[in-house]
Amino acid sequence: MTSNLFNLSGRRALVTGSSRGIGQAIALGLAEHGAAVAFHYVSREDEASKAARQAEEFGVRTTVVGGDVSQEGASRRMAEQAADQLGGPLDIVIANAAVEIRQPWDETAWSSGRQQFDANMLGTLELLQATIPSMVERKWGRVVTIGSVQQVRPHPQLVVYAALKSALVNMVRNLALQLSRTGVTVNNIAPGAILTDRNAAVLSDPKYHEWAVERIPMGFVGEPVDCSGAVVLLCSEAGRYMTGVDLLVDGGMHLG
Repeated sequence: MTSNLFNLSGRRALVTGSSRGIGQAIALGLAEHGAAVAFHYVSREDEASKAARQAEEFGVRTTVVGGDVSQEGASRRMAEQAADQLGGPLDIVIANAAVEIRQPWDETAWSSGRQQFDANMLGTLELLQATIPSMVERKWGRVVTIGSVQQVRPHPQLVVYAALKSALVNMVRNLALQLSRTGVTVNNIAPGAILTDRNAAVLSDPKYHEWAVERIPMGFVGEPVDCSGAVVLLCSEAGRYMTGVDLLVDGGMHLG
């Protein structure tokens, strides 16, 4: 039966940046399908704890870990903490935490560019270095990074962010090929315009909202839960034959 292919019972997952938005929706989706989940926060511990309690209603084990992924060593420490508190090595890692700074390209400061690079690239790389080896040893693992439709339709005020998301896809393909015979899959999902806390301010502007919707063939802005099913697919046995994939969840926005 295909329904069993989505069963994640017995798996342990860490979702970075899961105190709110897309990360929280993904973490709850994994929990709903049976995975024990570590919710991660940078500054919103209360929100992460609340989400973890909500996940426990699915009858799974949860924990909450904190850390700033832009700081060297933070990703490794929180991965170790998550594994310890969930009772064993992580099977699923969702690299969702990211820093997005809106600035015209010619006003982008070195400091803001560096902050985005450290969080979005180096923090992700360190997280994968900390978790993939144990997956390889056990011959099963799922890694999903969270990219952006800006990989193919870059926003003029997010030059650095968009470039880093494109680089992330290159890293995913590189690792997917290297790990292709180990039982570990590495994939990316690329959300489009999603109504999250971070995007609420800009999307509440009627002119910007209209501008965004005009660029979405399906004609509406997505919600965080729209990203959850794609990740559950990639992390389950239903997705065992998918690796190196860049799966766009964007209402067709990438079509131009």
